[in-house]
Amino acid sequence: MNDKDYEDFISTVSHELRTPLTSIRGFSQTMLSSWNKLDDESKKKFLQIIVDQSNRLINLVENMLSVTKLQNTKDDLIYKEFSIKPLIEMITSIVKSQYKDKKFNIEIPEYIPPILADKDKFQQIITNLTENAAKYGDENSTITITANIQEDMVSIKVINRGIDIPEEDYEKIFTKFSRIDNPLTRKVQGSGLGLYITKSLVEKMSGKISVKSENHITIFEVTLPAANIERQAREKCSQ
Repeated sequence: MNDKDYEDFISTVSHELRTPLTSIRGFSQTMLSSWNKLDDESKKKFLQIIVDQSNRLINLVENMLSVTKLQNTKDDLIYKEFSIKPLIEMITSIVKSQYKDKKFNIEIPEYIPPILADKDKFQQIITNLTENAAKYGDENSTITITANIQEDMVSIKVINRGIDIPEEDYEKIFTKFSRIDNPLTRKVQGSGLGLYITKSLVEKMSGKISVKSENHITIFEVTLPAANIERQAREKCSQ
């Protein structure tokens, strides 16, 4: 990271952390100073704002830490073979608890082979994509996650209905600190780091990520090596 990138990083960190911290402090002070004057509904509303902003702060810090780790080329990946369906089901159940207005539809056939990847990094990838779909999807919409085989790769798609991403912004959304400008992104808070981190992790594991958006349907597709194909290749090389 050069000096200019570092300065941009610190500036963005300071700006992004200030907003939730200001909200948490402000509503906490209001509750402390006016506790007896607030009705139960207002107290519950203020506490929910504090919880939501605390969660946002945690996500921001995790993303910031992920970015600094990505700068370290010695960040070793621990490859394992694992099935994607149980992990995706677990991730969607967590995301659903945060976005109760969204429905989730998982369409992963039993014949999908395990993948060879870093399990923790894969979980981070799917969490980022699923949260992104929930955050920017239409109210009460359904997020669908599918999987299929493409030669020696497993393709995973996260599909949601919402405002289209212009084709000229397809590459931009994967760059650091970038957010496209539309009415929804101006309304929904974000750091512009989630998709940058996701792309970096996918590519570190010899995978690819792409996006396609039209007719109010946005599809993020991640392809990662299938474990059985990789294992056969290693066995052939060792013979």
